[in-house]
Amino acid sequence: MNDSPQRSPDQGDASRPVLPSLSALGRWLDRIDPGTHRRIKGLRLVTAYGIAAALGALQDIAHHVPGSIPLSYLAGSFALWASVSEGKSTRAESGRDLTLLSFSASLGALLFVFLSEPLRVAGRAGPEMVLVTGAFLVGYLKRFGVLGAGIGSQIYIGELLAYGARLTTDDVLAIAIAALIATLASVVPRMLSGPAERPVTPAVLAAGPQVVPGRCSPELFMGLQAAIGALVIVLLNGLVGLEESAWAITACTYVVAGSATGTVERVRRRIIGTLIGVPLGIACLPVAEHAPLLVWAAAAIAMVIYSMALPERYDVACAAFAFTLIVTLAASGVHSYALLAARAWETLLGGALGIVAAMVVFPIRTPRSGK
Repeated sequence: MNDSPQRSPDQGDASRPVLPSLSALGRWLDRIDPGTHRRIKGLRLVTAYGIAAALGALQDIAHHVPGSIPLSYLAGSFALWASVSEGKSTRAESGRDLTLLSFSASLGALLFVFLSEPLRVAGRAGPEMVLVTGAFLVGYLKRFGVLGAGIGSQIYIGELLAYGARLTTDDVLAIAIAALIATLASVVPRMLSGPAERPVTPAVLAAGPQVVPGRCSPELFMGLQAAIGALVIVLLNGLVGLEESAWAITACTYVVAGSATGTVERVRRRIIGTLIGVPLGIACLPVAEHAPLLVWAAAAIAMVIYSMALPERYDVACAAFAFTLIVTLAASGVHSYALLAARAWETLLGGALGIVAAMVVFPIRTPRSGK
């Protein structure tokens, strides 16, 4: 007589849909991230943001920092994007680069603070002129490899954060302390991840644009394309007024690639990602209002997916990042559909201007094979 417990038919049927779903998810993750190395980096950058935000929120630290900007927001952003831009394989090199990247973001914020003061007389679009310098550096510093590209990106991000938070000279100490916190928060997780993490250099940065004999550096042209596109957006903002012009500048800056065709492809993927990520984020707005903890957890998972997909799947990365932006804004109290829609369409505007700049301003052509 068999006394072993019998599984009911209902129990068997209930377990079947779950296992194939988990198996399909596992296969998808393995296709995007074979070896789990990028997943580890994704977890590291989320951890770095969390540590920096927690340290910046400590009353003993924040109480002594003058200024209007929340220290946790500034330090968390510095640490997050430093971790994204860092791409070395050894702890020592990674620690060095993370330190440089964290302080590059603070440099960008300080540049905005001091350069924007005399430009405020030009009206609402005046301070945005500083972002044009950062847009140029994002492209031009790619000539110095992965670290150079990261430093250029961090300088722009620092300027962007300072612009969005309307930082002034009263916030200089907060910027310096945020850089110190970001360095600690980003280096510690990297020391712990160790050899389990093998960062993959994005293909665009690894190969880089091809140098054509007799012409200037292609990275110089990339910087000029991004800067001129950003300048056009600043002028549009001054003439007609744009709700979220900084988002358009950011999109224009980061879609510029090492060739005109590469820029078109990046814009196409960015549009696809934005059209997927933004609606998903907007659909989560009711949840964000009543369950912010759940939304922040979803944002953390999305950033892990962003880190996994960024090297080869720019569309997936853009979708994950767009989703993260929408839901974190909602969890922070921004629930205006008009504002979120403005950020979406102005992102598309920036991408379109990026294409025009790549086609018109010193276009970088890919040399034909055999020539």
